[in-house]
Amino acid sequence: MPTPHHPPAAVRRALRKLGADIHDARRRRRLPMAIVAERAFTSRSTLQKIEAGDANVGIGIYAAVLQALGLLDGLEDIADIGRDSVGQALASADLPTRSRIRRKQAVTSNG
Repeated sequence: MPTPHHPPAAVRRALRKLGADIHDARRRRRLPMAIVAERAFTSRSTLQKIEAGDANVGIGIYAAVLQALGLLDGLEDIADIGRDSVGQALASADLPTRSRIRRKQAVTSNG
């Protein structure tokens, strides 16, 4: 049996919001839980957990539900380098201050 996961409060808040947004999107589309669960190849009870923001549901299942609702488009951009200002700043700070062209060493032959 897997060890229970106890994420920080910020993670729980983000998942609850994502779950509520998924719930609202499903209702706006007037889709019953059974249909969305079937399209996402999951169970209705798992979809209920997702809509509640359960952290123990795998990200793959969240993604499948988003796809079933036609909302998958933005998922691949969440950690995109273009949106990662901290990562870009760290990479820029790690750049060398000057660069040199390395010359090839002459090969000596004993002849």
